[in-house]
Amino acid sequence: MSKNKMLSTALVAVLAGAAAFGAQAADKGFYAGAGVGQSYVDERNYDDEDTAFSLFGGYQFNRYFGLEAGYADFGKLEPRGAGAELEASSVYLTAVGTLPITDSFSAYAKAGFQRWDLDTAIPSVVGNDDDSGTDPTYGVGVQYRFTDHLALRGEYSRFEIEDTDLDLAQLQVRYDF
Repeated sequence: MSKNKMLSTALVAVLAGAAAFGAQAADKGFYAGAGVGQSYVDERNYDDEDTAFSLFGGYQFNRYFGLEAGYADFGKLEPRGAGAELEASSVYLTAVGTLPITDSFSAYAKAGFQRWDLDTAIPSVVGNDDDSGTDPTYGVGVQYRFTDHLALRGEYSRFEIEDTDLDLAQLQVRYDF
């Protein structure tokens, strides 16, 4: 074998190994991110939307499963008629199942529990004087990975607050460490 052919073969092997290592790095490890979007509520006396944001972090155990914790601020939600504005936020922990579609594109679903907090109790729920509680949360999304460390996500989540459903649609940026 000629020296040039051997050098070319070795270079291709090194590049292929580095590419495989880089792809594997995105499949496992810690990540963090932030998102911005719209919160929606259309229940009882409330029919409103506002700008919302979130911060999140997690650990990806493999390319199919991870755990994620985060904080979501839903903004101010105004009532249809008389009543008080509500400011809502949530701290959550979810299990995330991921379905890789291509090397860069994937879909995911998540479900877990959240601890919600309101600045005042929901006035339309008879006998309710709680301004915080624990309820389920779940959502779906898609993710496009630009590099091994940077991805853009589109996500739609539902946060249950007592018997009220609060929805959150947002774009998120995820950074893998």
